[in-house]
Amino acid sequence: MYLNKKKIFLAGATGLVGTSIIQHILQYCPTTKIRAIYNKTPPFVKHERVEYIQADLKYHQDCRQAVKGCDCAIMAAASTGGSLQLEQEPWQQVNNNLIMNAQMFEAFYFEKISRVIFIGSATIYQEFDNSIKEHELDLNKDPHMAYFGIAHVVRYLEKLSQFWHEYSGLEVINVRASNIFGPHSKFDPKTSNFIPAIIRKAVNRLEPFEVWGSPDVTRDVIYSEDFAKAIIMILNKTNIKFDVFNIGSGTKTTVGDVVNWSLKYSDHISATVKYVSDKPTTIKFRSLDCSKAKNVLGWIPEHSIEEGVKKTTQWWIKNQSWWKK
Repeated sequence: MYLNKKKIFLAGATGLVGTSIIQHILQYCPTTKIRAIYNKTPPFVKHERVEYIQADLKYHQDCRQAVKGCDCAIMAAASTGGSLQLEQEPWQQVNNNLIMNAQMFEAFYFEKISRVIFIGSATIYQEFDNSIKEHELDLNKDPHMAYFGIAHVVRYLEKLSQFWHEYSGLEVINVRASNIFGPHSKFDPKTSNFIPAIIRKAVNRLEPFEVWGSPDVTRDVIYSEDFAKAIIMILNKTNIKFDVFNIGSGTKTTVGDVVNWSLKYSDHISATVKYVSDKPTTIKFRSLDCSKAKNVLGWIPEHSIEEGVKKTTQWWIKNQSWWKK
């Protein structure tokens, strides 16, 4: 296994994805050490094989110091937010993600990192009626206007990763992630994505139960444990030097599904559900074809979306008193 006795640089260590990756490595990679980088949220998963460093990856020197001495890297740090932020402050995602990742690719080169997983987003795709495959990305067509800024940043970063691969031989695998959810998601109303937002309202026993958008809005979503497993499988697949993978559940989940499951597992099934159409919303349909990950990696999600919503709801019920993100 590639990760035996390696030290991984992990950006975004205290976020949803970073936390899931740390927990997966600690359970399944017993000789692997982690250099875990965080910015604002303090560390809460403590282990002798995890070295935490606070750094601002928008600054070149911080990037160089943070990655020094590591063998490989996972870029799980991202400035993210829900539909409200995309409408009111879209630049919050554009500038930070562009600067941070561009700086890190240069640092990987100078600090002789050999292998990188860049976690991007499925928002880069143009509007599409069916499940879309990796090679069907059409750069001549814009992404949905709701994601125009951040999606073009991710498109650029994928091209930047190709530049560094061709220039220096840096091995880079780009991941186009679907909507990831699970414990340690952002539950803050200002920044949360739709699943934690719905779960928070259900646990708070909102009445009437107001939901932004329509019940038939469709997404590909994935539980964080399954996503973390996919990332580690990709990192260990050393015959892949440069490529791109859709990583999602490969299933279609509607907002109505998430509402029903959240109400069920928060014991709020008597709620009067009201869908509100005049609030900020995004694309109505997105579905990923994840067959490449299955065929090349042998990876498939282990959790159904309902099971993931159940586990996330149960976690939030127990942890809402301290988890403020």
